[in-house]
Order: sequence, then structure tokens, then C-alpha cells
Amino acid sequence: MHSLVFLCARRLVSHRPGARRALDLLPAELYPVLFQAAFLDGRTLALRDLLTTWPFPVLSFQQLLGCRGRHHGGHRGRHPLLGEKPSKLCVQAVILAVVAHLHQVLEESCRGTRWRRCRLRVLDMTGLQDDDADRGPEGMSLWSGTVALAKACIEVSKHQSECLKRGSKRRKGPSGASAAPQPLGVEVRADLFVNGTSFAVLRDALRTGAGSALRLKCRDFHAEELSVAGTVSLLESLEPAGVRRVDLRFNNLGLAGLCAVLPHLARFTDLLSLKLPYSNVDVRRLAAGTDAGLRCLAAQLGRLPGLKELNLGSSRLSGKLRQLLGDLQAPLESLELAFCYLLPGDLTFLCQSLHAPALRKLDLSGHDFSENLLQPLQHLLEETSASLLHLDLMECRLTDARLEALLPALCRCSRLRCLGLFGNPLSTPGLKTLLRKTVVLPDLRLVVYPYPVDCYNREPPRSPSASVRLFEDAVDEERFAAVSAELCRMLVSSGRADTVWTASLCRHGALDYFAL
Repeated sequence: MHSLVFLCARRLVSHRPGARRALDLLPAELYPVLFQAAFLDGRTLALRDLLTTWPFPVLSFQQLLGCRGRHHGGHRGRHPLLGEKPSKLCVQAVILAVVAHLHQVLEESCRGTRWRRCRLRVLDMTGLQDDDADRGPEGMSLWSGTVALAKACIEVSKHQSECLKRGSKRRKGPSGASAAPQPLGVEVRADLFVNGTSFAVLRDALRTGAGSALRLKCRDFHAEELSVAGTVSLLESLEPAGVRRVDLRFNNLGLAGLCAVLPHLARFTDLLSLKLPYSNVDVRRLAAGTDAGLRCLAAQLGRLPGLKELNLGSSRLSGKLRQLLGDLQAPLESLELAFCYLLPGDLTFLCQSLHAPALRKLDLSGHDFSENLLQPLQHLLEETSASLLHLDLMECRLTDARLEALLPALCRCSRLRCLGLFGNPLSTPGLKTLLRKTVVLPDLRLVVYPYPVDCYNREPPRSPSASVRLFEDAVDEERFAAVSAELCRMLVSSGRADTVWTASLCRHGALDYFAL
């Protein structure tokens, strides 16, 4: 139920002429609730008016709207006033309002008149854009948000240059340079996503420099399908402070490319997370320079002292895990090694490494946990049992018997919150056994389970890399609905109605290391 203050704010922003006049009379404390009401109802003109007179140095979307916050177990913590997806039009309205305000400030500065100083110094848009598949046309993707911000920075920079040129003709200082005072600018903090299509505009925006009235500062940097030179160019253009994650995927870098890119990460002293999935690394190839490339990659990883999360998914690392992780200076808390073709010796190394007792998230999806790998996995779970919060073993060919053998070690992970088992050939009795055994885990809030093999209309797909759609198409929906309902009843009767058991990967995809 909305508060009386919010309902009044909602009424006010719905009448723009009156609201615009009232802003000069209202106390600063009412601006946050007015912003919430305008954003909720899509009042883009009201948002522009609010930004023009924003009375605080910081405007944070996460603080005002609760965007993209995630609670343990994968439940998203969004502000109760908002729907699931932030409105693209409202986000664009805020960006355009900041641009318009800076244009006005620059013009007044250029004319030498006294400008009304912009109270807004930091626009924090981190965590705002949503990349879910069900975002819909009204939501704003990380890519489109990045492009909108980049274009805004370029526009303000061009206008600033024009104003400086005009001002220098009117008023010269002792050195011949313009003596006009420089207006204070706005720093935009954001998560950035770039690919080949948006590379040029983001590069130009980052090159506007620290002197621009609108400065772009990155927290999480995501890049796809870029060349080595393009990746390095953007990394070098980022302001080092505050970059906590670098995510480079589908870039086909190979060992040589990674060794060329990673030296440029050492300047990011706040870097905690490095994701390098689908990098086209295969140590099984007998190519010249492979060993040298591995040594180089390991050395560069060792030069990232604050690293806590590492994703090397879909790199073929058979037998080389010790060499790759041996130079790390501190234990990892999140390690994603999905489809890495690991050998028993690799898991044995992990068991004995400094990382095992510190791991909070572990992804070993895509491995065939037959007898050769099953025992090392059991030992690894025992070593991580005191810290592990999130475990993914999806598409690992875990049968009922193999999962039952794993359950004693799994149930020792007393802090486990999320368990991903999608894509394994488990039966309905196997799932019921799993549920009965894991209800003792007090923090377990999310289990992503596979469609039971006895719910298929025909033989389930055998390929470990079969798509979700192939699995869904073969499932008897009526039988699966009955199994799902039975699992829910078991949870309720066990006093664990707070735990979500689902065969949908949507909830699982929202989980993140920084939310653990």
C-alpha cells in the first residue's frame, strides 16, 4: 500500500505546470518521493523538471528505485513502487535532462553571466539496465543504456568546446586563453556493455577526457566480439578507479590475445572480478607456444592482487589448472570452470589449494562426473563445505545413483543457498530423495532441477549441450506439472516453503557473485 506522501507526490507530478511552479517552494526532502512517483508513472517531463533543480549532489537509481538489487537465493530486491523492468523512456528522460541542464550551464558560463550552479555532481546508474530475455520492448538493455550515455557525453563535450571557442573570442586572459570560469560537471557512474556495433561511439565518449562537463565512469565493463586492439583501446580509456569487473566473452582472443589484453588490467586496482568465457583456449592442441602462453596467462593473473572471481568457462584446460592458478596471490571466492574438460588431477589440485576453503561460488557444469571425477568432486565439496553458497553442476550426466553418492558431501555444505542441477538425467524419485536430504540445509533458497527423465514423451536429448528448448519440447507438461506440484507439497510439509524449486533458468540467471 502506498503512503499518503507518495499518493500526494503522484498527484502533483501528474499536473506538470503546477508541479513545475511548486518545485521552487517544496523542501528538498520531497524530491526523492517525487522522483519515484514520476518514474513509476512514466512522467518524463516531470523527471526533467526534477533533474533541473535536483537539490542533492548524488542521484542514485539503486537507492531511489531499488533497481537490480538481489537478495540471497536469487530473489530480486526491487523497490515495491516499481515494476520488474525499468522504463527505457524514463531512463532516457533522465539522461536528456542532465544533458539539457549542462547545456544551459555551459551557455551561461560562455556568456560570462552568473549561472545557477548544478547541485547534481554524481548520477549513479549502476545496476539499472536489465539484460533478461523477458525484458520486453519498454525495458532498457545494458547495451542501449551504454550507447545512450556515450552519445550524451559526446554531445556535451562538443557543446562545451563550442562554448569555449565563443568565450575565448569575447574575453581573453593574460595568457590569451579564455578566462571564463569552468562550470562544475557531472560524473555518470554506470555498467557498460560494448560490442562491434557500439565500439566507436563508446571509444569517442571515453576519449572526451576528465575535463568534460559530463564524464563517464565505469563500474562493470562487458565486451563481446571485439578484436584485441579494440579491447585494449577501451580498457586504456577507462578511468582506473572504481572498475570492479571486466567481462570479455565471445572475443575469440585465444592464449595470445589474452596475454596481450591482461597486462592492461593491472591498472584497475579495485578489480575483483574477471570473466573470460568463450576465449578460444584449448590446451589440448599441440600448437607451438601453448606452454609459453599458459605461463604468460598465469603470470598476468598473478598480477591482479585483489581478484576474487574468475570465470574461464568453455576453455579447454585439461590438466593445466595448477599452472594457471598457481601464481594467484590470494584465494578466489568465485570460480567458474563450466565445460573446461577438467581431469581428476585438476579437481585434486583445487581440493589442496588455498582457494577451496574460501570458495563461495563454484561452477563445474558440463563435466561428466563418472567414477573418475565423482570422487575428486566429493573431496572438493568437503573442502569447500564451510564457505560454499552457490554450486552449479548442470549438464554433468549426474544420474540418481551418482547424485545419491554425492549427497553426503553436498549436505555438509551447511551455508549453501543455490544449487543448479539443470540438464542432468534424474528421475522423479531421485529428485524427491534430493529434496528430502537437502531440507536440512537451513540457507538453501533456490534449486534449479532438471526435467525428470520419466516426464519425457520420448527419450530425452543425449547431447550434454542440448538447448533448453529441446528439453522443453520433449516434456509431457501434464506429468511434469504433477511432479512440480508434488515437490511443492513436500517442501511445505517439511516446513521449507521458503525454498524455490524450479526447472526454469530465469531465476538462476539473475544470480551474481556480488550479491552473495
